[in-house]
Amino acid sequence: MRKLQPYKMSFCTGGLLLNESVEVARLHLSDEPWEDTIRRAIEEGETALPKAASNRRTLREISNRLLTLTDAERGFLIQQADRADRQALLWLATCRAYRFIREFAVEVIRERYLSYQYELPLESFDILLEAKAEWDDRLASLTSSTRLKLRQVLFRIMREAGVISRTGQIQAALLSSQLRTMIEERAPGDLAVFPGVPVDGA
Repeated sequence: MRKLQPYKMSFCTGGLLLNESVEVARLHLSDEPWEDTIRRAIEEGETALPKAASNRRTLREISNRLLTLTDAERGFLIQQADRADRQALLWLATCRAYRFIREFAVEVIRERYLSYQYELPLESFDILLEAKAEWDDRLASLTSSTRLKLRQVLFRIMREAGVISRTGQIQAALLSSQLRTMIEERAPGDLAVFPGVPVDGA
């Protein structure tokens, strides 16, 4: 049985960071330590990274997500994916990097979508966090201001990824056949983070 990853709640900066993530993915060399990629991204003034993404904290956040993608997925992100598939891949990377976000995607968003409850209220974040905090000291120790910031950032990520609309309605994911096949070959269960996408055996 796969060991559950600990809850990391360091996603309190930026949003989906789509353009910045694609640029960092371009900079990354195969088998290169991500710390080296971060260092080069900071040092190379000629990169197309927006100034807001040139700080180490944002770059570390981007690398934390990108490192969850396979070489094939990163290659697809850079070379072939259209905007919708890039949004989907970066949402998937965020769900892989953060256990809480994955659980929110599967246990809250997917379940609401399947039961035709398309509105995603802010309180849904608080309810899940409270439930998980009963069993995890790290989550229980989060301050109210940190919880508020995390909720704000997560909803921003979901809007920018197209998971929810600007009015907070859950939207069905539209994955290209190439991206869906790529995900199915690696880990078919990952499709569960996309509302409206069937998962074999589920």
